[in-house]
Amino acid sequence: MTGTSARVDSWLWAVRIYKTRSAATTACRAGHVRVNGEKTKAAQALKVGDELRVRIAGFDRILVVRQLLTKRVGAPLAVAAYEDRTPPREPVALVAVRDRGAGRPTKRERRDIDRLRGREQQD
Repeated sequence: MTGTSARVDSWLWAVRIYKTRSAATTACRAGHVRVNGEKTKAAQALKVGDELRVRIAGFDRILVVRQLLTKRVGAPLAVAAYEDRTPPREPVALVAVRDRGAGRPTKRERRDIDRLRGREQQD
């Protein structure tokens, strides 16, 4: 279960960052995973002490490898395998609340709703 090195995609799957190993591989190919600041391939070997930056849902998670795993483990063991150095997110203040049954939102209200939900505008 543990060794001297582990594949990036296998480790991300084993510590439950991604639901499937293929999702972890796809994230590596798309450039959403960095090891020690460098873009990585799915088969790159990880070592204890490596820092990973994983982009999930538009936010970066910063993880430091504490234990190498190649098999998927339970959540308590998975959390012990890495140190999470991700800074806390800023709370989003919901200001624009529409009354139920107020009808279809206007273009301006739709843009405000999308901005609150974190969606980017396409120009």
